[in-house]
Amino acid sequence: MTPAPFDTRRCQLGEGPLWHPIRKQLFWFDITGHRLLSQNAGIPLEWHFDEPVSAAGWIDEDNLLVASATGLWRFNLNEGDKTLIEPLEGSNPETRSNDGRADPWGGFWIGTMGLNAQPGAGAIYRFYRGEIRRLFDAITIPNAICFAPDRTLAYFTDTADARLMTAPLDREGWPAGTPSVLIDFRTDKLNPDGAVVDQNGALWIAQWGAARVAVYSHEGVFQHSLPIPPTQTTCPAFGGEDMTTLFVTTAMQGIDPERLRLEHWHGQTFAIPGAGAGIAEPQVLL
Repeated sequence: MTPAPFDTRRCQLGEGPLWHPIRKQLFWFDITGHRLLSQNAGIPLEWHFDEPVSAAGWIDEDNLLVASATGLWRFNLNEGDKTLIEPLEGSNPETRSNDGRADPWGGFWIGTMGLNAQPGAGAIYRFYRGEIRRLFDAITIPNAICFAPDRTLAYFTDTADARLMTAPLDREGWPAGTPSVLIDFRTDKLNPDGAVVDQNGALWIAQWGAARVAVYSHEGVFQHSLPIPPTQTTCPAFGGEDMTTLFVTTAMQGIDPERLRLEHWHGQTFAIPGAGAGIAEPQVLL
């Protein structure tokens, strides 16, 4: 399980990897570069936006739901055009979207944050069947949004707070109780970033600044870690033909320029074949 570059294009802030289960294709973002990236048969693909874009879910074979600084958009991969589905703090020029993921009911959770990570400026929302609702507020850097395979729990973190939270869910996927702490990373001085859950309910969490993805049981017990060459690992996603390849986005942000010159791998996207057993991302239902 040795990580290897999947794509050598460097992202200032790589995030939001999504394996499209119909197209058998990985998509990911360079948030501050305003780019959606992909590959098709080894050919690099790239779409440019006029604002930060950070996360996506798949609507159908040709359309993604894309989260941007100002809204949730239907983005057509063939035509390269977008249609607004729902505004997202569009009247607040000081925030942008960050981590997000489709839930098992066909909804889409998306976090927002200040452009300069202003304390408490962000929130986490859920878009479901035409309704967008704020779930949690006063969040600085929302990350690690993912869901237990049995649909009972949502996970999320505020990276600035360094605790992974669990929120119980009702039968329609809405939070049904007060979130509680599952893992406190502060003792080990770790920074939880993006996360994904595997078939067994284990959590695979990118840890910003630690050059790794760490695996924890659903009880929050550390299992093992996978080293990744770049220091700033941002988000994992399972994909590949059999959903056993772990893709990991990374960032150049915060790395010394001289180090960037010598270490070309910062900001690249990596793949680890045979890392685990993932779950296909649910379809977003509009």
